[in-house]
Amino acid sequence: MADSVDLPKVFPSAGEDADASRRAPDTPQTRSPSYRLAFTDADFLLREDLRPVRLQLELLKPDLLQDEYNIHSTVVIFGSARIYDIETATARLAAAEDRARANSGDARLARKARIAARTLANAHYYAEARKLAQLITADTASDERCQMVVVTGGGPGIMEAANRGAMDVGGKSIGLNIVLPFEQQPNPYITPELCFQFHYFAIRKMHFLKRAKALVACPGGFGTMDELFETLTLIQTQKVKPLPVLLLGSDYWSRVIDFELMVDEGVISESDLDLFQIIDSADQAWEIIKRHYGLS
Repeated sequence: MADSVDLPKVFPSAGEDADASRRAPDTPQTRSPSYRLAFTDADFLLREDLRPVRLQLELLKPDLLQDEYNIHSTVVIFGSARIYDIETATARLAAAEDRARANSGDARLARKARIAARTLANAHYYAEARKLAQLITADTASDERCQMVVVTGGGPGIMEAANRGAMDVGGKSIGLNIVLPFEQQPNPYITPELCFQFHYFAIRKMHFLKRAKALVACPGGFGTMDELFETLTLIQTQKVKPLPVLLLGSDYWSRVIDFELMVDEGVISESDLDLFQIIDSADQAWEIIKRHYGLS
């Protein structure tokens, strides 16, 4: 059988035409925005009427790139951007206590020192998120059946810890960043080729779950609660297939959310408590995920 031959394309590629358009002579007509190729015209693409196109592009770009990197299974690790590694948390507490002592009558600074103390107490969650990412990445790196890749929101704190854990063991990880006025820039541990940025929260949420085989929620604030409850709602309403949803940190979750009260008030069913598990360690989380998928 003869080797196949790549025949020339009939039409020029979009890239070739874009290059050709940039070589057009400089005239009033070619300088007009109307003359620009639509797909190279940023002003046009940013118009209000083009929102459906931007939504589609934001859905397609991360999807196609993850396919190119053969990423089909992920474990999502959520948690606060404000939980630091122990060294950072220790330094922040010392600085907060110094400010409080220098202004002993300032109740606001005294409260900040108390919060910094709690942040230091929570630093072990950073360590657990990092360890969990190490376990997931190392254990599935050579598993042809189900190679799992850690995915985070791409920012600091718990997200940084998880991306860092994957890098510790030489693996890749994903960061789904979003444009925000504060707190959001890519942490340095995300695999650069898998570091994405979103404008639309809704599309970002879809990408969190599109390949997800498990979700691990460490202590966190509004963003963590948002993703957690959206995932639980999708499972509860059978919009997605059941997957392990693990709440890491029984001390935190038992104080922050009273799930039993929600049952007693009749707003959720008792069976809804089976949609998630509360755990206390990375080892526990990974054992549950492996058992669920028969990876032990």
